[in-house]
Amino acid sequence: MNRVAFVFVVGLAFAVGQQLQCYKCSIGVWDLCFTTKTTCQIGEQCFSGEGGSGGLKLKMKGCLEVANCNKTGNVNFPSSSNTTVYSMTKTCCNTDLCNAAPGLPGASALSLTAVAMFSLLAANFMV
Repeated sequence: MNRVAFVFVVGLAFAVGQQLQCYKCSIGVWDLCFTTKTTCQIGEQCFSGEGGSGGLKLKMKGCLEVANCNKTGNVNFPSSSNTTVYSMTKTCCNTDLCNAAPGLPGASALSLTAVAMFSLLAANFMV
């Protein structure tokens, strides 16, 4: 009987430890979406959402109930109204961090600019 209890406890610990890790971004514009990591609840998967209106491209990431995966929905403002502000398609995946966080666009150019400016300042102080 003790073996059965041990197997049950180990199985339970393994199941609890297997909750899905995803990137979360409440709202992003174009390719800029500041992300954190989050743990999904049971019955949720990671999602990446893309949508917008006109030239504005919005992004979201996080955890989503499986029933709402791979669907396009309207975002209304205020939320209780029928006035659609934009539509968003939410695509799901089910492995850890599968809704990959995009890199910051222009990050290497930003680094090069900072180094160039620092070099110019240092050169002025040396002369």
